[in-house]
Amino acid sequence: MTLAERLRAYLIAGLLVTGPISLTFYLAWLFVSFVDTRVATLIPARYNPATYLPVPVPGLGLVIVAVGLVLIGALTAGYLGRLLLRTSDRVMTRMPIIRGLYGATKQIFETVLSKQSNTFREVVLVEFPRPGMWTIGFITGHTEGEVRDALGEDLINIYVPTTPNPTSGYLVFVPRRETVLLSMTVEEGIKFVISGGIVAPPPRPAPVVQPAPAEPAEIA
Repeated sequence: MTLAERLRAYLIAGLLVTGPISLTFYLAWLFVSFVDTRVATLIPARYNPATYLPVPVPGLGLVIVAVGLVLIGALTAGYLGRLLLRTSDRVMTRMPIIRGLYGATKQIFETVLSKQSNTFREVVLVEFPRPGMWTIGFITGHTEGEVRDALGEDLINIYVPTTPNPTSGYLVFVPRRETVLLSMTVEEGIKFVISGGIVAPPPRPAPVVQPAPAEPAEIA
């Protein structure tokens, strides 16, 4: 290998090492700066902790938002908080246009953040958009209601994300027998989709099936 080829290999290796780390920190810094800027404009200067500090503290706005959300969650645990929550929910569900958006958003948050929810807990392979072409999908639940009555069989809801943006995709209804369950986690599946198949999860050995114990022979 010549000196030029060696330097080129070192340069590519350096980019591969520093590129993802630098991009991650840059995006995190943009998010923190965005939150800090928005929170600073909402809090009066006399109540803003940043005005009493000699130097700006990155992430202070993010901490304030987190503390505020925790306090709101603690207030809703009491009787008065539950009463206000029911009242605001009743008002939102009666508004003509807002109620559709509010209902869908509330259902998504309750489904994703619920500890008892099984949503996005399984990664499967499904033939989409045509037979013989496979793609990654996430099971979101069993098909119920009018869709199941119209199709007349037991189906599951599968969310098929797009690459590299998994927040957009397609909702398909597929019989479970026509899917292939994968052992990768949801996080690994999302990384696999975002990277376009470059960041593949590590292979896992197939589960070992223990043979059933032999029955004792009958004595004649």
